[in-house]
Amino acid sequence: MNIETFIARRILVPAKANFSRPIVRLAVISISLGLAVMIIAVAIVTGFQQAIRDKIIGFGSHIQITHFDSNTSYEPVPISKSQPFYPSLTETEGIRNIQVYATKAGIIKTRDQIQGGVLKGVGTDYDWSFFKEKIKQGKTLDLNDSARSNNVLISTQLASLLKLKLGDPLRMYFIINNQTRGRKFNIAGIYKTGLEEFDKRYVIGDIRHIQKLNGWDDDQVAGFEVLINDFDKLNELGARVYENIGYELNAQTIKERHPQMFDWLNLQDMNVIIILVLMVLVAGITMISTLLILILERTNMIGILKALGMRDWSVRQVFLYNAAHIIGRGLLWGNIIAIALSLLQQQFGLITLSQESYYVSTVPINLNLLHILALNAGTLAICVAMLVIPSYIITRITPVKAIRFE
Repeated sequence: MNIETFIARRILVPAKANFSRPIVRLAVISISLGLAVMIIAVAIVTGFQQAIRDKIIGFGSHIQITHFDSNTSYEPVPISKSQPFYPSLTETEGIRNIQVYATKAGIIKTRDQIQGGVLKGVGTDYDWSFFKEKIKQGKTLDLNDSARSNNVLISTQLASLLKLKLGDPLRMYFIINNQTRGRKFNIAGIYKTGLEEFDKRYVIGDIRHIQKLNGWDDDQVAGFEVLINDFDKLNELGARVYENIGYELNAQTIKERHPQMFDWLNLQDMNVIIILVLMVLVAGITMISTLLILILERTNMIGILKALGMRDWSVRQVFLYNAAHIIGRGLLWGNIIAIALSLLQQQFGLITLSQESYYVSTVPINLNLLHILALNAGTLAICVAMLVIPSYIITRITPVKAIRFE
């Protein structure tokens, strides 16, 4: 242990009548609250981004493979299901599933209501994990290769608009070659994701209905949906899929298909940056004030140390170590407060939101260990760095005047 650390440890416990004691407590409280706000802010924003992102992906997958001539309408150019990459693409590291799909725009009609909608057809290879979590009534579809299923899933929003309930028949009409063709379905499940733009639009059913309506062969589909394990590798895997599907097909990531949604989500990062900057500034300014008070209170000790031959930088180190200890105490309590509140919200959903306005029913929390460690390390480093310049006042203190200082 060097002399600077030894002296810093000896003066860490202030005397009972010490003037700096309440100031130090205030600094610890300020830092702990500042860090807690930063951790919670990052957890909420990243949790919100992840929740909305997962819902968008639940409707459209991470990567979509279609014909190059297909546009953004719901009447795509069909492609053959017999592709070299299907289903072997799942053997690529990072890809979880590949599934066929097709879409058909139509009109849902009841006795006194009418609503536009999109029938999304899926096959036996469809991954139902997303909808299993969103089902409010009934269950997901049980599709098999032997017979075409008339069961469909609709959202709670569509059910409310059309006054339908679980088990009711649902009639949907489609325009084909200037002629109206209808299909009668049975409502097997009602889901709710909170994304109004998608909930009021999609009806999930058997892809074989769309194949028959369009006059397609059993081998023809609108495209393929690819699900991956890690969203952070979306661009990398999207490029790899694009290279492996041939020149007649096109592959687009979910970011490319819904850029406006992801641009909006990325804007939330600015809010976090502003909060982080403000909280670090508050913590830094508080520590600067605390350090100056500590120096003022220990002026006599500084004079004695200088008279004994200690260099200015060594004396400054004593107070920087002391300040780092105070910051560390604040960080400890800040972590405890933030993690405790975050876990309570995760488990019990204490703070609720209007799902119609925010797309989620409770405040989402994403506790990430790397985020917490980075915030702790960054706060400690920035605060200590901010204290180096104020500690320069120690070099202006002369031993004779300091020893006489009262």
